[in-house]
Amino acid sequence: MTEHTMWTYTTESGHLAGTDLIGWRVEAADGHIGKVDRHSDEVDDAYLVVDTGVWIFGKEVLIPASAVTRVDLEERTVHLGLSKEQVKEAPEFHSDKHLADRQYREDLVAYYRFGAWF
Repeated sequence: MTEHTMWTYTTESGHLAGTDLIGWRVEAADGHIGKVDRHSDEVDDAYLVVDTGVWIFGKEVLIPASAVTRVDLEERTVHLGLSKEQVKEAPEFHSDKHLADRQYREDLVAYYRFGAWF
């Protein structure tokens, strides 16, 4: 997977551009991990910010769009091809400093590419 495709929803996911995912439930491959706090549908820069709530003490993580395996419109649930542990170990996201931080984005690319999780 290239960095370019990492930030793009797959056609198999069922994601419809323009769908507001904020507040939707997020399921890892092995269970519930939180809810969508924010998201982007930008071309080549699509992602989810997942608020893990009390599961891992309110940590937020930025998940590349290509990790989304399925978007269930009826259940308002986003399914990921990542395990709970993979999400837990992902670099923490802080919106006030990470959205425009190139180094943070490079760290994410390295984390997800190194694991080859999707």
